[in-house]
Amino acid sequence: MFDIPEKLQKLVAEVDEQIAPKLKEIDDQILYNQAKVLKAFQDQEVAEADLTGATGYGDDDMGRDKLDRIYAEVFQTEDAVVRPQFVSGTHTLFTALSGNLVAGDTLTYLTGIPYDTLQKVIGLTPDKRGTLAQRGVNFSYVPLTEDGLIDYDQAKTILNRDKPKVVAIQRSRGYSTRKTFTVDQIKEMIAFVKKVSPESLVFIDNCYGEFSEKHEPTEYGADFMAGSLIKNAGGGIAKTGGYIVGKKELVENSKIALTAPGCIEEGATLTNLRDFYQGFFLSPNVTGMAEKGMIFAAALFEKMGMDVTPSWKDTRSDVIETIIFNDPDKMQQFIREVQKNSPVDSFVRPEAYNMPGYEDKVIMAGGSFVSGSTIEFSADGPIRPPYAVYMQGGLTYAHDKIAVINAVKDTFFKD
Repeated sequence: MFDIPEKLQKLVAEVDEQIAPKLKEIDDQILYNQAKVLKAFQDQEVAEADLTGATGYGDDDMGRDKLDRIYAEVFQTEDAVVRPQFVSGTHTLFTALSGNLVAGDTLTYLTGIPYDTLQKVIGLTPDKRGTLAQRGVNFSYVPLTEDGLIDYDQAKTILNRDKPKVVAIQRSRGYSTRKTFTVDQIKEMIAFVKKVSPESLVFIDNCYGEFSEKHEPTEYGADFMAGSLIKNAGGGIAKTGGYIVGKKELVENSKIALTAPGCIEEGATLTNLRDFYQGFFLSPNVTGMAEKGMIFAAALFEKMGMDVTPSWKDTRSDVIETIIFNDPDKMQQFIREVQKNSPVDSFVRPEAYNMPGYEDKVIMAGGSFVSGSTIEFSADGPIRPPYAVYMQGGLTYAHDKIAVINAVKDTFFKD
């Protein structure tokens, strides 16, 4: 960590001074969100007995049902379902959509073409098995402007033409170089949909977004929303799972899709509840630490003359930093250096491979305590122009800072 060239030391010192006011803003955000979560725990009278979990059918699991109510209170919705049976963020999103769309309905993405794994879920790739398309759900999307913003004129035309049952908004960027949409921007999108297509339901893909700002999209009229527990909401503690929050009927429809008709009150939590409770409680702080790490990285790479999104000074609405390398070799070298600075599997050398759900080879660095966790510090990207690295997460700001400095040193400052 401390064996770094003088030139890089100077850059780091300049970055530390530059970003200090921004880090103070993150501290204020952490405090606000922590108070919100603490109040929900207190309102629901969480007891040690609630952390035990259930087996078998999971009937009468008071801790599970209380956790659902905590999520609903924090996200200001009528209902919630938080379960270990969700195997990934993609599965959680698919469950929410498949539970609320039937043959003949249309799903329209307002935020451009969705990311790779959602394209597979929808049925935009050659294998249609089990997809929304195979079930008779139609799909359309509104192309973004060249600046990565919503084209409201075209959106109005498409919504009036397709009359979608569900309008989806993807908060984070996926494997694209557009900026993440802020909650203020999403608030504007929701108001637009409710005015132009009032019968449509608004669905938010909130992956990577929880607690990255003071407010959430469901506070501004989103009908339902979903995310993963091995991202922000699990606080680096949850080992699996996902959540769906929203209007009661929509959440119940999602429960049916997850289980079966007549079985929505079932689903054993086994030994997961303690992790789910503790992870959600820690999530505001862990998310803030990750954001601080990405702010530091953005400022450092900007000083090195590289293109990044978001900028260190931008309003941040997720825990992801995109760094444009324009060089496949440098991109892959940097990701390997990130792996070297991981607490787990630091000795492993990442290689690009055909990852299920993605159209291009992907290279990933992720030496995490929870396999695949992206609230823990990691970096990845598809091997395609502009050869962007998507770096995210971090359980502590200190780890992010050490890892970024070392990875930059060994990628760009080798003698």
